[in-house]
Amino acid sequence: MKLKVLIFAVISMLFLSNCQQKPKDDSIKANYLDFSKRDDQLTGGIKMIPIKTPKGTFEVWTKTVGNNPKIKVLLLHGGPGLTHELYEAFDGYFPNESIEYIYYDQLGSYYSDQPNDNSLWTNARFVEEVEQVRIALGLDNSNFYLMGQSWGGILAMEYALKYQKNLKGLIISNMMASAPEYNAYAQNVLAPQMDPKILKELQDMEKNNDFDNPKYSELLFEYYYTEHVLRMPQAQWPESITRCFKHINPNVYVYMQGHSEFGITGNATLKNWDIKDRLKTLTVPTLSIGSKYDTMDPEHMKWIANEVQNGRFLFCPNGSHLSQYDDPKTYFPGVIKFLKEVDNGEFRKGN
Repeated sequence: MKLKVLIFAVISMLFLSNCQQKPKDDSIKANYLDFSKRDDQLTGGIKMIPIKTPKGTFEVWTKTVGNNPKIKVLLLHGGPGLTHELYEAFDGYFPNESIEYIYYDQLGSYYSDQPNDNSLWTNARFVEEVEQVRIALGLDNSNFYLMGQSWGGILAMEYALKYQKNLKGLIISNMMASAPEYNAYAQNVLAPQMDPKILKELQDMEKNNDFDNPKYSELLFEYYYTEHVLRMPQAQWPESITRCFKHINPNVYVYMQGHSEFGITGNATLKNWDIKDRLKTLTVPTLSIGSKYDTMDPEHMKWIANEVQNGRFLFCPNGSHLSQYDDPKTYFPGVIKFLKEVDNGEFRKGN
């Protein structure tokens, strides 16, 4: 009889414990799309945030999706000079997990102000811009996750190196920590995989500074981008990606990156960027994402995860540079697992 009473007591305690935990999760889910107490209800989550710069005050575009007081992911797009539109695949995954995320067009990008002043396009100024966006949105180390893809990964790493005290988690998607090593990978590993005739034609145009030749971009999209940027025939690319490329600000892109994703060209300002020796100072939980067919070396991204003090590597075996689109079955479960484990205090590096 005493044994039955003891078993019943244990079962009751487990049941009550589960009941106590569920309302917390259910409350976040129930209020996820509730804008009634927010000041951006009328705009559907859109806020134009004023940014102070050495050249005056400008506005940047943000759009918050969902409500979750514990997980808020600010998305840093690539380029530089592309748009938040490259992240639109997230709409199909994050809401179901009650993850709050914030689209954001950096200064100079399509939905934000686009001042014509190259002195604004520096890593340091972009870092301060992100910090102003964080403050304006009320993000802090109890909820603030920063996620950057490609150039956005550069910006995310630079921000974390200065402001990691403000972060709950960091996600570096498809970006190496060294531009010279990125260039070397493009030239020594990926370029030789191309048809030699196509490669020579591209290299000849680059040598002749013939970047405005329509043939240059045509060849890149057909023979390089569909292999290493987004592994689909271009006609099948998601409309959001096509729209993102249409909205690129070429002034910002060429000034910082060069003329294409086929390595950093000319005197682009990112050409010598390298923060490899500083990564070991990062203590914030970090997820580094690499893909088999990426323009970036996946082994380098694995190295990043081991170099930071609290890192994990996510490998996308079917993905390229935009692996959220060509390997979503690996990409999104890995990102969501990271966010949930950090939030629950269950994150362990390397697993």
